Amino acid sequence: MTITIRPANPARPDFVGEVSGVDLRRGIDGTEAAEIEAGMDRYAVLVFRGQDIDDAQQIAFSRHFGPLEQATGDIARSDQRRLSMEVNDISNLDRDGSVLARDDRRRLFALGNMLWHSDSSFKPTPAKYSLLSARVIPGSGGNTEFADMRAAWDALDDETKALVRDLVCEHTQIHSRGTLGFSDFTEEERARWAPVPQRLVRRHPRTGRLSLFLSAHAGGIQGWPKPEALMLLRDLTEHATQRDFVHAHVWQPHDLVMWDNRVTMHRARRYPAEQKRDLHRTTVADSAPTLEQAA
Repeated sequence: MTITIRPANPARPDFVGEVSGVDLRRGIDGTEAAEIEAGMDRYAVLVFRGQDIDDAQQIAFSRHFGPLEQATGDIARSDQRRLSMEVNDISNLDRDGSVLARDDRRRLFALGNMLWHSDSSFKPTPAKYSLLSARVIPGSGGNTEFADMRAAWDALDDETKALVRDLVCEHTQIHSRGTLGFSDFTEEERARWAPVPQRLVRRHPRTGRLSLFLSAHAGGIQGWPKPEALMLLRDLTEHATQRDFVHAHVWQPHDLVMWDNRVTMHRARRYPAEQKRDLHRTTVADSAPTLEQAA
């Protein structure tokens, strides 16, 4: 079949595309991977419907776009993990498939996914693409919202662009979870998630477009007093997540959604705590720390 990509919302023809002509169970070739990457350059988010795949098939598809990250961003112990280290467990399930207790430490930490963020911005080399496969979805809620950080940059006034153009932020999960009142970190976790520097404004290596690089993990700006830094970051996040820049994806069983963390933010939305929600995420690493990439 021929790959086709059409805008999910005709009113936003350059943000979020729906892909047809792809069966991820059979795999793709290099030409098809190049078409998909070109689609990512345009839309930043791609939706693949009806992809009833397993983890091995998801991993094989993801590897067409670069090396995969290890799933080291959660707080599950090795004996609590359900999935391999190449697959992030985006669920509310225990190893035996039961729903986590409402006060389970793993569930409370995972509530941070409901904050606007960019995957792995707390790592020295953050994420390039994320690929999220819906295995079980709740009866209501649980949508994922995406914000177009290219459009957010374009809409800034010239004075603000000049102000933020060369700023460097400090990102850590300690900060993002702290905004929710979660502070139950071990010393090993605090050391593992020490703040890392990231550019506040990035240039896409293929399109050349500039975008804001914001995340709930950003807890400071180098050279700025912390209160002033947090105020600016809050203002920028409010600007970047206004409705004109946001698309809400309503999950269907076996959807796979792929997005470019370099030019988007995203967040999960609330759903009934007692219902199962099981999504598996593979994550393609970026090429280098943002400070080593072209400004």
